[in-house]
Amino acid sequence: THPQTGEMNLMKIEKLIRVISDLRGEGRDVVLVSSGAIAAGRQALGHHRRPDTLAEKQAFAAVGQARLMKLFAEYNQTAAQILLTKDTMINDSSRYNAQNTFDELLNLGAIPIVNENDTVSTSEIPYVDSFGDNDRLSAIVAALIGADLLILLSDIDGLYSDDPRSNPDARFVSLVPEITPEFLDMGKSTSSSDVGTGGMSAKLVAARIATDSGADMVIANGDQVEVILDIMAGKEKGTLFLAHPNLDF
Repeated sequence: THPQTGEMNLMKIEKLIRVISDLRGEGRDVVLVSSGAIAAGRQALGHHRRPDTLAEKQAFAAVGQARLMKLFAEYNQTAAQILLTKDTMINDSSRYNAQNTFDELLNLGAIPIVNENDTVSTSEIPYVDSFGDNDRLSAIVAALIGADLLILLSDIDGLYSDDPRSNPDARFVSLVPEITPEFLDMGKSTSSSDVGTGGMSAKLVAARIATDSGADMVIANGDQVEVILDIMAGKEKGTLFLAHPNLDF
């Protein structure tokens, strides 16, 4: 979204869709976890402020999710909507069905677009209905489908030893072989985004989930979404967290 108004940044969204479409053209399986449904819905309905109530968020998400889906058609891509709740993941039968749905959609060449089912989920019951943030949701999806790589696009270049906005001496970390308590201490529970819900601490939690499940993970600056292509080409961008499968995961 545009920081001045909160309206959707259509140019950036279009670039992101073009990048994802190019990856599909290369024969890669791509899943997009989107956090933009509420923002898209509030713009479509003419509301220029962030929703205050749970009911508003759910209504905006219901409108916005459908709007985001249509944009892929312009690049001749078939997008498939998948809405998850935490109950989907903790119930063995639901989790198995979700995994099969992902597998079949990818086999058919579709691009699954995932979001938490905001129209029925509620953050008023902590750790029961809500994933908490889309960073964690994306990591859970990566684990569910056996992804090779999870890319989190952030508003900073990657992991720093401290918040670089307030500490000019903060040290950039380009590689994390294993997530130790030292790295976890670097996480900050803040986010400068008006539409995001997770800061660096949430991304480190996501990194633990993804790497434990056998996926590498990269945190990179999403200001230029073409960074995804650089990462896929093996260029050193952002912070790379190396997979270290945990059999107890």
